[in-house]
Amino acid sequence: MMSAVSVFSDHICQLGEGPSYDPASDALFWFDIVNGKLLEKPLTGALKIHELGQMASAIAIIDAQRQLIATETGLFVRDAATGTMTLHTPIEDDNPLTRSNDSRVHPCGAFWVGTMAKDESKGAGSIYWFSRGELRRLFSDITVSNSICFSEDGTIAYYTDTATGLLMRVGCDPVTGLPAGEPKVFVDHRSSKGYVDGSVVDRDGVLWNAVWGGKAVKAYSPDGTLLREIPMPATQVSCPAFIGAKADRLAVTSAWKGKDDNQRKLDPQAGMTFLVDIPVNGRFEPRVLIA
Repeated sequence: MMSAVSVFSDHICQLGEGPSYDPASDALFWFDIVNGKLLEKPLTGALKIHELGQMASAIAIIDAQRQLIATETGLFVRDAATGTMTLHTPIEDDNPLTRSNDSRVHPCGAFWVGTMAKDESKGAGSIYWFSRGELRRLFSDITVSNSICFSEDGTIAYYTDTATGLLMRVGCDPVTGLPAGEPKVFVDHRSSKGYVDGSVVDRDGVLWNAVWGGKAVKAYSPDGTLLREIPMPATQVSCPAFIGAKADRLAVTSAWKGKDDNQRKLDPQAGMTFLVDIPVNGRFEPRVLIA
């Protein structure tokens, strides 16, 4: 299976995260969070690196001209042509100790945005719901927000606090993107190697999860059964995204964060971004509604 995995970009990120494919430009966007960089690479083109000037972790498409970027101070509208960033909605901008982390757009256009402490202090983060200019806190006391993703019909949401080892599932209102009911454990990963990091859900309801420290991507059926485990060439893989004109492949980010020089020599591809060339029944990210 490792032969199906190739390097999509050999640019090494300290903390590669937040991959999202834009079918209109045929490009993958992702972040080096701690270094404040947005990376952009067409499937058949050269890498572009955009300096953001602050930590950022997630991107959503508003329309052909604009993107929404989740940063350490809030949600910014980015002009895709010029790179100009304009603050739209502050999130924890009065707390310099936290930053954004895993975030994803619900099928209705609402945006779930996770935060965490920059030093990973226990319980310092939250998960928020944003839609048309309105912001609500959904879950608090989160250490490392991750795995935010949704079923195609919008009736199920997933998330984790990576520190707990529990991947959660909660019913969701397909019209508003707000939780409906109490979260329940979807996958208990505490006895497995590594940690639950970013995830995405395909058209069949299969959840694809990057296992930080586990050197793998795992696929789970809608009932939480492990369907397959794909070995990866970097230890700290962080998040998958569907990629390609048919959304039928996976791109996966990774990181070298926390490794010393000797550890990095043993993990030479840490921080690169990979292409998993196996057929998946993926889908494109919904556009986010900001007004």
